[in-house]
Amino acid sequence: MAQWLALIPKPSPPICTEVPPGGYPQRTEGGSQQQAIGWWALQFTPRVALCEDAVLLELAASERLFGGKAALRRRILQEAASFDCAARAWAPTGMGALALARGGVRNGFAQPLPQLLDALPLQTLSRIAEESALLSQLGCRTLGDVRRLPRAGLSRRCAPDVLIALDQAYGEQPECHVWLEAPESFEARLELPGRTESVAALMQGARQLLDLMAGWLAARHAGVRHFTLRWRHDGQRARAVEPGGELTIRTAEATRDIEYLARLLNERLNRTGLQAPVGDLVLCAPEAEPLAASTASLLLETVQQREPLHRLLERLSARLGAEQVRRPQLVADHRLEAMQRWHPATLPQPPVATLPVPVLPQPSWILPQPLPLAVHQEKPVYRGVLELLTGPHRIEAGWWDRRGQSDGSAGVGDVTRDYYVASSPEAGLLWIYRERILREGDNWFLHGVFA
Repeated sequence: MAQWLALIPKPSPPICTEVPPGGYPQRTEGGSQQQAIGWWALQFTPRVALCEDAVLLELAASERLFGGKAALRRRILQEAASFDCAARAWAPTGMGALALARGGVRNGFAQPLPQLLDALPLQTLSRIAEESALLSQLGCRTLGDVRRLPRAGLSRRCAPDVLIALDQAYGEQPECHVWLEAPESFEARLELPGRTESVAALMQGARQLLDLMAGWLAARHAGVRHFTLRWRHDGQRARAVEPGGELTIRTAEATRDIEYLARLLNERLNRTGLQAPVGDLVLCAPEAEPLAASTASLLLETVQQREPLHRLLERLSARLGAEQVRRPQLVADHRLEAMQRWHPATLPQPPVATLPVPVLPQPSWILPQPLPLAVHQEKPVYRGVLELLTGPHRIEAGWWDRRGQSDGSAGVGDVTRDYYVASSPEAGLLWIYRERILREGDNWFLHGVFA
């Protein structure tokens, strides 16, 4: 027996899911919630249809895959709770389930379907409701009253599709639906109810688009590493203001955690601000990456998992700016100042090269800038006269780097130094060096400290 589920979402502003290159189409019918539920439902069955104001799912072929009818129903209803549907119903036919959902009857298997449908008012089937004025004059108040009318006479007074719609709901004729398919890439546009300069109001519209993207990702069993939100400014903007703006959100790993993506987007929007009132939003994700299915652990989870490091870094970068949150990258270089580079934490990290084991002593801490040391009787002084323990450890490198690096982290240039491990009566073990190229002033410098 067929197993149909009808979900009726609450009304939402119309959203267009097809945006031509370089253009903004007119508003289209169909709510964003209905589209989101439809794409979400594709993870359970390929037989999903957007029918009038509802989403219809045929689940008979998917029962064994999800552990049986009861298990599948529990999972769908549990996850569908996040969509806050206006009504839902199960039945042997799709149009029958839709009529029962509109009539407030959830279980179409509790009694024979004709008995349940006969008691429903005319408005529960759209095609019957269109003829309600005529049918009311004939004394019909329920679908059962319509079925009891002589079919020949009814067919002469109404269009043939009235009887077809009735027969399909009762399972006496096969139903014909256009099955929903999730596109390869995501792009959707929303026209805001009014022009706004508030980031909070803009985020409400962006959240509707994110929920729609969540359904698309669920249908594809995938996540995104980046998506872009674009907006158009009002036509009455100042001449100095651009026609619109955009923000691209990137993550270190593919995800479909919409709450997390919404937080990142909100942080960036608050930092960016709006230059003029906004009327249209477009959200696009050019590609999705498959996500590995999570498996339940056999061990009891007694410790709550903390926020992953990459998510913390992305959230801080969105709030403080990408250049304010960095991570180090090791570099094969003998110069102490040039052994690492600092890159924005959210950018893809270059592959880590296999570095040789250092042959020189490595201090625990290095100074941001080498500190010139005084000299007493040809011996360097730092909180007392220093005693040289090992050395010289000679370094001659950087001839290729006379101008330094553009990021400022390794602009060291050519160095010719003799390093020593020295002992200070008060400061302990120190890493000092002497310039081999003699110049005016002191040639001894403190560069690091051994813990």
